[in-house]
Amino acid sequence: MVRAGAPGRPGPKAGVPAYETAVFVPAHPRYVDTAYSDGRPVRVPFIAYELFERPGDPTGHVAYAFTTLEKLVDALGDAQPWVATSIGPLAEGVGEQGATVLLDPRLAPGRRNWEPAELAAYAWEMR
Repeated sequence: MVRAGAPGRPGPKAGVPAYETAVFVPAHPRYVDTAYSDGRPVRVPFIAYELFERPGDPTGHVAYAFTTLEKLVDALGDAQPWVATSIGPLAEGVGEQGATVLLDPRLAPGRRNWEPAELAAYAWEMR
């Protein structure tokens, strides 16, 4: 894969963050229970980005990405699980699912995707 900004390629468009720009994204761990080739059980972890419905967006769903952790917490609360990643791989990953990325979204005050009790229950379930 050749990224924008690589030698011989144009850089990002005006207003579009560079591929490597760090962002904080609502996400949480998931697990798949499977087995090794010898039959021993194993739990394989992975990260699931949270997609949000967005009326008016042609894809219908977006991944929120925040340029600071403070902006994520202000928007979604301190119980919101998150990961730090680069915006380029995030956009590619959710794009494969037909979604887009919304950078530093302005959300209605008080919107919470996770409450502390829900996060604690999820953590207990995933142990």
